[in-house]
Amino acid sequence: MTVTPLATSAPATAKYQRVLIKVSGEALMGDKGYGQDLGTIQRIAKDIQQVANMGVQVCVVVGGGNIFRGISGAAAGMERSSADYMGMLATILNALAIQNILEQMDVETRVLSAIEMQQVCEPYIRRRAIRHLERGRVVIFAGGIGNPYFTTDTTAALRASEMGCDAMLKATQVDGVYDSDPKKNPNAVRYDTLTYHDVLARDLKVMDAAAISLARESKIPIIVFSIHEQGNFARVLKGEGQCTTISEQ
Repeated sequence: MTVTPLATSAPATAKYQRVLIKVSGEALMGDKGYGQDLGTIQRIAKDIQQVANMGVQVCVVVGGGNIFRGISGAAAGMERSSADYMGMLATILNALAIQNILEQMDVETRVLSAIEMQQVCEPYIRRRAIRHLERGRVVIFAGGIGNPYFTTDTTAALRASEMGCDAMLKATQVDGVYDSDPKKNPNAVRYDTLTYHDVLARDLKVMDAAAISLARESKIPIIVFSIHEQGNFARVLKGEGQCTTISEQ
């Protein structure tokens, strides 16, 4: 397959030139209760393709909760470190699935893993990852940070900081951050903007505290939006989609 590198400078329609999108493992399940739903992954991949074709440099952190969640394994009696490593391996399975579908769409990609598995993906090296982005490749980060006791939210904040991203996008099940669970409370109020301090002080369940603190330290805005509506990723980057933006303001 011959793949033409994408443009490396974002057009005027995009608010950001280099972004990281965090996709949870649960988002890849679709309507299933477990595993990967290829139709859902194809829809998410089309959103990533659309943004990449805008000239935006895109990196992805994917979770593994659709296959195995380390903290749940630990709660069931497994040793926490082993359970977390199993969760990291699950993220590699998801990353390879996203890569496969993106490349079927003629989007050049690289999977970089914090856990070395050179037969199937590249080891994570910061300068190599940046070079891939500069060449217009979608970079998918897998394997967490390579250590237990850290979530993929923290991985996303860390990689966004290391890559010098202009924004970090959290693709969720709902269209932003609410004061309570909108699936349980029909009167829940959605926030358009929040500060990092607001999220921590109100204990809003957006990302874990370590991820919020790292994003604040790196001055990277966090944009929370729904992954379930086709084209939302691009709309948000154009300033058109419904979302919640977390920043210093």
